[in-house]
Amino acid sequence: MLTKHHTSEAMSAEYVRRANVRDLTIGIMGLGYVGLPLAEAFLHAGFRVLGFDTDQRKVDLLKAGKTYIQHIPDDRIAAMNSTGRLEVTSNEARLHAGDALLMCVPTPLNAHREPDISYVRDTTEMIARHLRPGQLVILESTTYPGTSDEIVKVILEKTGLRSGVDFAIAYSPEREDPGNIDFSTSSIPKVVGANTALERDMAVAVYEAITKVVPVSDMKTAEAVKLTENIFRLINIALVNELKAVYQGMGIDVWEVIDAAKTKPFGFMAFYPGPGLGGHCIPIDPFYLTWKARAHGETTRFIELAGDVVTQLPKQVIEHLSEAMSSHLQKSVAGSRILVVGLAYKKNVDDMRESPSLHLIHMLRERKATVDFHDPHIAKVPVTRDHPEFAGMESVPLTEKALKDYDCVLISTDHDAVDYEALVRNSRLVIDTRNATARIPDNLKAKVVKA
Repeated sequence: MLTKHHTSEAMSAEYVRRANVRDLTIGIMGLGYVGLPLAEAFLHAGFRVLGFDTDQRKVDLLKAGKTYIQHIPDDRIAAMNSTGRLEVTSNEARLHAGDALLMCVPTPLNAHREPDISYVRDTTEMIARHLRPGQLVILESTTYPGTSDEIVKVILEKTGLRSGVDFAIAYSPEREDPGNIDFSTSSIPKVVGANTALERDMAVAVYEAITKVVPVSDMKTAEAVKLTENIFRLINIALVNELKAVYQGMGIDVWEVIDAAKTKPFGFMAFYPGPGLGGHCIPIDPFYLTWKARAHGETTRFIELAGDVVTQLPKQVIEHLSEAMSSHLQKSVAGSRILVVGLAYKKNVDDMRESPSLHLIHMLRERKATVDFHDPHIAKVPVTRDHPEFAGMESVPLTEKALKDYDCVLISTDHDAVDYEALVRNSRLVIDTRNATARIPDNLKAKVVKA
């Protein structure tokens, strides 16, 4: 009879062997901006993929070869289906068939900037109901150090099975950048952490099939890696927005400063100002660490200061807009018609998670303005957690006639599909938060105020 030690060695060795010959079913839980590209990468590598999502609409669309993410078009979905190795389901009983179960679920903050781990907890409990010996469970969602040990492992071991002996656990943070054509799931290295060498070997063997792997010593270290990456970005975004305010007071264009500074081949990395933070990472992830740090009696003053700086950005944009309307048009925001250009949180995508544009629209409406939006990638506003009252708003066409009907146009997202010269030419006043109008003719620039 095998001892516990021998059992885990045998499990790991057999798992690695099967990964090397692509004889594993990779279960991906959550088929959104992270999970769907991951499924595509594993199919391309030759694995069987079990895609699971509780949203039946997504399941039905994928089965029909249709997409719901703009930068992953229908033909890529059809190609995934054509492999014959993709199963998409909302039936949790099918999780039993996954040799690896990768959790790609949301980890938002609540109203008090505290981690909402409910999706991770619920998904883990779902896995536990169908957990079998030999499976590998990997959390990919960004979270605070200790989540995998304190929540995922604890829930799974309530089944009576033991991690590192009967099944394996690892953590590998997602690093997706939706809409970035320069990087894909298969070209971005994967950090992988596990608490034992044998579990780490299993996880590394899975991910090595699709990309370069960077192993680290344990799960909490891997969790800290992801937070560090996003905290670095938060702090630098806060810094450059503060510099923008300082330089504006001196009559200096911060974008020109950055473009010149980034010609230095070392010691500088370009970050750009904007109207606020958006997306699934930067507005949320750093505060997972601040929350966990307090539990250890530590403070994170630098991170929290950066958070306070960026939280004020939408309000500052509205103040700039109000001042510009007063000085250029002799009008107040109240009673004015304002068009917000760009609803997505970043350019050239249809992703509006945590988008600052929603906050801008809300604040303008609070000031009694009539507000519409135009976004070439978002036809209609879906239901959102923070602003459900905007659900059903439709993108207005960006025509010469439409633009002339607005007192002011606010550029919140710099989509490439927008003709900014025509926009400025046909507008009375343009507030540009993204330097989108940098290349318009000089004779039009008097209509533009950068904010």
